Amino acid sequence: MLIIGERINTSRKGLHEAVEKKDEEFLKEIARKQVENGADYLEVNCGTRLEREVDDLPWLVKLVQETVDVPLSIDTPRPEAAEAALSVHKGRPIINSISAESQRYEKVLPLVKKYKSGVIALCMDDRGIPETAEQKFEVANNLRARLISDSVPEEDIYLDPLVQTVGSNQVVGMAVVEAIREIARSFPKTHISCGISNISHGLPKRKVLNRAFIVMCIAAGLDTGIVDPNDADLMQSIIAAEALAGKDDFCVRYIEAYRAGKIV
Repeated sequence: MLIIGERINTSRKGLHEAVEKKDEEFLKEIARKQVENGADYLEVNCGTRLEREVDDLPWLVKLVQETVDVPLSIDTPRPEAAEAALSVHKGRPIINSISAESQRYEKVLPLVKKYKSGVIALCMDDRGIPETAEQKFEVANNLRARLISDSVPEEDIYLDPLVQTVGSNQVVGMAVVEAIREIARSFPKTHISCGISNISHGLPKRKVLNRAFIVMCIAAGLDTGIVDPNDADLMQSIIAAEALAGKDDFCVRYIEAYRAGKIV
């Protein structure tokens, strides 16, 4: 599984102030720890700093990549902020995100092609966020076909069936799981991503729900998780779930993780 570390986000406690004050050491430590704990990519998000995002996001990209040797997922709905960040990024980035919404698609697609990036493709269109698994798959199917027709390589597409909190609607968790299963069955070469912690928003003991949910998603076919890699129990659950789901030949990664002290 590709692990995208979610912690560099100004909506998180202390991050808005750290970016505002340019607290480099605080931010560097967050980046280092996520990579040490298994992140393959780091997400960077300055969404709470709308008036400064175009300046803050490239500054943050440069700071993080001076600290750790991993590519980044650039998380912003604003094309001008994404462009500023992508222009200073080293390596192959991921853009988070595009969707089937007309205006968003038309503004983000040129950036995906210009920077030859991966792209998280949110399964929503001008009608809004679909609620059922069938509706999610319909949007995913149409969005994937459109991206491919616009010359985005299939291996660069990360379809995201959009996780919402189960606290407000008890069926949304299984709708995502069932959508993942159908996407994985229908398009085995297309990646599937999810922001796992969205499932527990507003609920107590969120990590318990996150850990259970990612196991369900992996069993259905999820191959990219936007998660907190500092949650050792969650990372352990990922390794175990991949072994049980037949995604770890001869349990090699599981055994290696055990020997490294990551399975306890």
